Parts: sequence; structure tokens; C-alpha cells
Amino acid sequence: MAFRKDKAPVDSELSGEQAIFNKETEGLSQGQIVFRRFVRHKAAMTSVFVLASLITMVFTALETKIGPWTIPGWWKHGFEELLDLRTEGCPPGIVGCPTIDAVPSFIDGTGMGLGMHPFGQDDIGHDYFAMVMRGAQRSLYVAFVIGTLAGTIGITVGAISGYFRGWIDSVLMRFTDFIITIPSIIIGSVVGYHFGNLGVGFLAFYLGLFAWTGLSRLVRGEFLKLRELEFVDAARVAGASNRRIIFKHILPNAVGVIIVSITLLMSGAILLETALSFLGFGVVAPDVSLGSLISQFQDSFTTRPWLFWWPGLLIITIALCINFIGDGLRDAFDPRQRRRLTKKDKENAKVQARNAAANV
Repeated sequence: MAFRKDKAPVDSELSGEQAIFNKETEGLSQGQIVFRRFVRHKAAMTSVFVLASLITMVFTALETKIGPWTIPGWWKHGFEELLDLRTEGCPPGIVGCPTIDAVPSFIDGTGMGLGMHPFGQDDIGHDYFAMVMRGAQRSLYVAFVIGTLAGTIGITVGAISGYFRGWIDSVLMRFTDFIITIPSIIIGSVVGYHFGNLGVGFLAFYLGLFAWTGLSRLVRGEFLKLRELEFVDAARVAGASNRRIIFKHILPNAVGVIIVSITLLMSGAILLETALSFLGFGVVAPDVSLGSLISQFQDSFTTRPWLFWWPGLLIITIALCINFIGDGLRDAFDPRQRRRLTKKDKENAKVQARNAAANV
């Protein structure tokens, strides 16, 4: 412990570490600081790479029709195409087993490869890889639509409620409490039963209309706290309108909580769609989703477990990647979070601390 001339104690090593952090962020904007913190989060960056690779594979594998245009996919089979059931290389009494080979040639002599049906086939001959890719497309689409729609509604309701308070806050929050009291699985079941046959877009839209409540309460709490700070008072004295104060001053300071909440909302949307499809209230045939595939082949778990593993693995992977990305964004936007110092950084901090003590 070192002392200044005025006898005020100073933690020299902590001061050295603070100097390192200040030097790293010197001359950088807030966005650059957030980006630098995010790219140093190993789990988040790994999840970004895995999720981006997965999205690219899923949305380019199958043929896609956009209005009058047709974009061909790189996979040779469609998810509705009926093929001859494969029996070669399958155990007795089992058909449509996977052809993927992940063992190098120096071990089994055949070499690594995908084969005709890497994920196997279903009961009537559909290529299961194409079906899983189609199901992943539907699940990711649902997550994006629900995250966008529920995020927009939740931010708007929470911001208005937290900023204006009074009777506006009371009305909006009581309405929010009413929506919260209704279990999401019941809302999803009713929506899926009535609108599931209209396509995944309508299903995601109606689910998004009920998925914003948790986000709105978080945003309201942030606005109640931030509206009392000095920079808001200064903006109000300078003549800024309520709209400008909300969107230019308060909302950017609450963006950390908002982004993290939306990422968690998107992962929850995937699980909700999976649960609804599993119960038969989600995506309906002939379309497929990951949840409907699990529901359809749950009885095959003991005889042909690959029909259950592949969609389950994709659901877990997508949800975990989104959660890890949200965790990295939370750490990046939180000004109290600091990166862990390396051994070299700690040695430099000690050197700076000794130099500061010698100069006192």
C-alpha cells in the first residue's frame, strides 16, 4: 500500500491495472470499445462462427423459391422427394440407416464421406438430411420473426411506460401483467391450432404478439432508472423533445439489457416452437420443423435413434449459440466488466505500481 503526500491511501497495483485498461480504450469510441470486448469473449465468438456456419449451410442446402425466382440448393434431394428405402449396410430389420462416415480411411479403409443419405431416411423414403435442413430453416425463421416483432413491441411499451410513468405506466403495466398471467404454452397452442395451417410466417407473427412482456418490464426498469440521471435533465433543459430524449439519450444507454434480452427471447422462441410442434400445434404437414420431426419419430428412439438425435442436436446447438452470444454482448455492453488480465499484464501493472510508489 502506497501513500500520497496528503496521506490518502492508494492501491498501487490496482492503479497499474486501471492504467492498462485506460491505455487500451484511449481514443476509442463506445462502439469500438464494445466491439473489442465482444471479440475477446471466446465462447461468444465461437458461437458466432458456429451459428453463422449453420445458418449458411441450412439456407443454402435446399432449393428456395422467392416469388417467381428459384434459387437452387447444393444438396441433391428435396425434403418432399420420395426415394427408395436403403437397406444396404443396415442392421437386420432396419431400413434407411445413415450413410455418413466420420472415420478416417486408415482406420476402416473406406474413408470419410456423406454418402447418399448422411442422416438416413424416414419410414417412407424421404431423405432425412433434407428434412432436418428444412426443419432448421423453419425454426430459425420463427426465432427471427418472434425476436424482431416481440423486441419492437417490448421496447416501445417499456420505454413509454418507464419514461412517462403516471397513468400511462399503470395502464400499460396492468395490460402486460394480464398477458403474463396466461401461460405461453396455452397461448401458443391456441394460436397454433387456429393459424398453424396458414404457414410458419403466420404462426411466428401471432406468437410474437404475446412474447414481448418480459422484455417490456426490463426496459421499463431501465428507463425508470436512467430518466432520473443528470444527462437526461440536461437534455430536457436544453429543450430536447420527449421523443429525442427517449431514442437519442436513454435508449442507447439501455441497449445492453435490450440486446441480451432479445437473444434470450430468440432462443426461447425456438424452444416454444419446438414444444408446439411436438404437441401437434405448430408447423403442420407437409412442411416440417425440428419439433415436428422429434414428435413424429419419438417412437423410433430405440430402433432408429438417429431420427431423434439430429433434430435434437440442432435445437440444442442453435439455442446454446444464441445464449452464448447474448452472454458475450452482456459483458461487452457492461462498463463494469473488464477482461481478465494475462500474466504479462499483471507484471506490467506491478512495474507501473513500483514506479508510481518511487515517484511519490
